[in-house]
Amino acid sequence: MLPRKMFLDDMFDSFLESETTKMKCDIYEVEGAYNLELDMPGFTKDDINIEYNKGTLTISAEKKEEKEDKEDKKYIRRERFYGKLSRSFYLGEIDEDAIKAEFKDGTLKVVAPKKDENISKKIINID
Repeated sequence: MLPRKMFLDDMFDSFLESETTKMKCDIYEVEGAYNLELDMPGFTKDDINIEYNKGTLTISAEKKEEKEDKEDKKYIRRERFYGKLSRSFYLGEIDEDAIKAEFKDGTLKVVAPKKDENISKKIINID
């Protein structure tokens, strides 16, 4: 006899769980740069795409399901994720040429230096 809870314990999880809960992140600032650390277990660096456009940094990832024709599996429960995830963060004006990213042990770390406000500042002389 199987316990009832085994089949119904997370019946509504897919309705309540959003994409953001699958990409947990910390954002902090150090020495004039935004640092983002995202937990992305199960992904490889080839699965991940990072884009910066008009002040918004978008991190997306896609994991495709591995199809095995050799085995006829009848799953009782499947919890591993397959599909696309995406998160966007508005960072404002940053030095897009200096953005760096590193992926190690299932954690993506992105460092986005802020633009030096003095560079874009122009002093106009009055005649």
